[in-house]
Amino acid sequence: MKHANVALFVPHNGCPHQCSFCNQRSITGQAVQPSPQDVHRAVHTAIQSLGEETKNAEIAFFGGSFTAIERSYMISLLEAAYPYVKDGTFSGIRISTRPDAINGEILSLLKQYGVTTIELGAQSMDDRVLEQNRRGHTARQVEQASEQIRAFGFTLGLQMMTGLFGDTIPGAYATAAKIAALKPQCVRIYPTIIMRGTELGEKYLAGVYRTFSLEDTVTLCANLLDFFEERGIAVIRLGLHSSPELERDMLSGPWHPAFRQLCESRRMLNRITDYLQTNCIPKGKIIICVNPRCLSTAIGNQKSNLKLLAQMGFQATVKPDVSCLNSDFSIFEIR
Repeated sequence: MKHANVALFVPHNGCPHQCSFCNQRSITGQAVQPSPQDVHRAVHTAIQSLGEETKNAEIAFFGGSFTAIERSYMISLLEAAYPYVKDGTFSGIRISTRPDAINGEILSLLKQYGVTTIELGAQSMDDRVLEQNRRGHTARQVEQASEQIRAFGFTLGLQMMTGLFGDTIPGAYATAAKIAALKPQCVRIYPTIIMRGTELGEKYLAGVYRTFSLEDTVTLCANLLDFFEERGIAVIRLGLHSSPELERDMLSGPWHPAFRQLCESRRMLNRITDYLQTNCIPKGKIIICVNPRCLSTAIGNQKSNLKLLAQMGFQATVKPDVSCLNSDFSIFEIR
């Protein structure tokens, strides 16, 4: 069974800083803080829709700095969720928080209430970038919090952003390497989207900041997908969820509603072109056979992969082949 989250958003609650990129209400599409009753309603809705699959699902509190919110409110949400974990209906509770809002006392409390996974918003592992974007914590605090989380037996997730003010593409690769060294079980990668009502939005409108282009971001994130997965680290999210509020308040950035699909298509293209070059396949007509599930990935958005192959001199036809595994392909020359 696939993993699922019953997500409840706690927008901009508990954050002691106003990060340069943050407009949580636009990103999540939610301005009202959830109550314990909201937790019960969300859980019962999930039980009706997921059935037995809830046993592989977590109740998730996202969007803010969960361990930094007012303590009695935090406990009230955990108390609402915990009975469904204790009785085995759900596998656990997942939270997201800041690296500087983690300590032994908090981790003991989270363990008591059935929390199983903790995601840290690292965003960058470059102190200069963190300072310029007003994160309010250091890379060392990310490392220390990660070590504590793993020592307590929680599943560790880390979140990174690309294209922040002051960051570079080499800097993003350096951040990814430092994140991988902390041995998280999963990561999320969020390209920076410049939002109205943020400091980055003001810098963009003043002409002093541009984030990475969509093309550069797709190239970067396709490589990061390979980088993390080669190390056994699952990339569980790539790009922001689509919402009317996000699209309304977005000023600029590498936004695409199917961003991950673009990245998956790009890395498929990378593998195909590597194969063509390594095996000295002559230019001309070729047939690329892939698993039926990967047909659109191989073709690319608006046939982008076929167009790029054509620019290289290959007239490619993509065909489904059930004998191919999901990530495999076969290439045949047409003479």
